[in-house]
Amino acid sequence: MAEKKKDTAVATNRKAYHDYFIEETIEAGMALQGTEVKSLRLGLANLADSYAIFRNNEAFLLNASISPYPQGNIMNHEPTRTRKLLLHREEMRKLIGAMTQKGQTLIPLKIYFMRGKAKVLLGLAKGKRSYDKRETIKAKETKREMERMVKGRNK
Repeated sequence: MAEKKKDTAVATNRKAYHDYFIEETIEAGMALQGTEVKSLRLGLANLADSYAIFRNNEAFLLNASISPYPQGNIMNHEPTRTRKLLLHREEMRKLIGAMTQKGQTLIPLKIYFMRGKAKVLLGLAKGKRSYDKRETIKAKETKREMERMVKGRNK
């Protein structure tokens, strides 16, 4: 029997789905230093309040916190440094065009490892207002209640 692959997500931005409507997702690589990779493997990352921007036709990840590696020496990295994102030119052009619309932003949803390489899942997002957040919570609760009713009926 084949083993199910375990999720290798290092850090997730759970609040992103609460604060934004995620319209599209895209995978990007990250240019990291050695101690950053070791810290990620230990799960020492936080994506709260982080976002991506474009400068000079290059993508950068800002405010993503990767804690210093505990066994690192003076060559350890700065926790909240700006990290370059590795995207194809076509993907960048598409995202830049989408971000020029009002209210669009690019936020990281999760960091994970794929075939030994650190990747970040970016979401093209539009901010939610407070009444949108309440509607989303209400919809989740009704869905959960319906599932409970169906589950109780099947017994």
